[in-house]
Amino acid sequence: MYKPPYTINTKIIKQISKISELIADVKYINKTYNTLKLRKENRVRSITGTLQIEGNTLDEEQITSLINGKIVLGTMSEIEEVKGAIKAYDNINNYRYKNEKDLLKAHKFLMQNLLENAGKYRTSNVGVGTQDGVTHVAPPSNMVAKLMKNLFDWLEGTDEHLLIVSCVFHYEFEFIHPFSDGNGRVGRLWQSVILKEFKELFAYIPIESIVKSNQSRYYQALEDSGSVGECTPFIEFMLEILEKSLREYVKQSQKLGEKLGEKLGEIKLTQNRKAILKLIAKNHFITISELSVKVGISTTAIENNIKYLKEHNLLKRVGSDTSGSWEIVL
Repeated sequence: MYKPPYTINTKIIKQISKISELIADVKYINKTYNTLKLRKENRVRSITGTLQIEGNTLDEEQITSLINGKIVLGTMSEIEEVKGAIKAYDNINNYRYKNEKDLLKAHKFLMQNLLENAGKYRTSNVGVGTQDGVTHVAPPSNMVAKLMKNLFDWLEGTDEHLLIVSCVFHYEFEFIHPFSDGNGRVGRLWQSVILKEFKELFAYIPIESIVKSNQSRYYQALEDSGSVGECTPFIEFMLEILEKSLREYVKQSQKLGEKLGEKLGEIKLTQNRKAILKLIAKNHFITISELSVKVGISTTAIENNIKYLKEHNLLKRVGSDTSGSWEIVL
């Protein structure tokens, strides 16, 4: 079986240890209020970051507007890139990280209105270039299917830590460059898909935004790995990015918690209302009946308390009464 070349060194081990400690902090934070709102904001940041790396000029505000169905000024290709990315990321929980067909499906979502061969591997040879010229000549197109099969076979059989697996796959995927366009977007998305298998929270942490802030180093890490013939430099770089992403997520959550605390101080919250908010924070799909049982009051009393929370702009219902969810609002 093919095994991608890389070396686990002291730096990588230390980075994994730091990330594991941060994940423990995030687990605690995810039990606090407003996780749903934070996830939505971070999804926008992920989409914005991954597209801006490829030269898309639309910002977070414009992408949020597109998600909300509003008209945005921009080129047709930029808007189609955003629409494709929204669909691809909306399906992140449906992808199986070891399934090659799911990766092809993700590429089709991303590129379906931009490429005739969206969701299919390239049939021509390509080179990856910058302003300084071609930096990487990808393997010939007639080798792509076999190389991708080898990569997914390795993904299926490896018992390596998924933090490392996600970085290795990302690099190997970019090296193969299996599509005529959209390789960077798919590679970054699939790293998140693999990480989501490790810890679900990675589906909502905007790693792509941090990569965008370190874009030149991102490309340099890809180049350095190509030069040494193994992806160790890229693993080191991406683990550093993951650590930064988690630290930023912790700060985001703490700020939201502080803001919520200030708002709660302005509102009369009884013990029952506090209990309702805490239960909704843990389960945004909880029903009136379930709240009644857990809080220990009648369904009518639950409805009256929810009405109060809605009137004071602390709680809202997203979607229908039967299939929708609760959202704690700041």
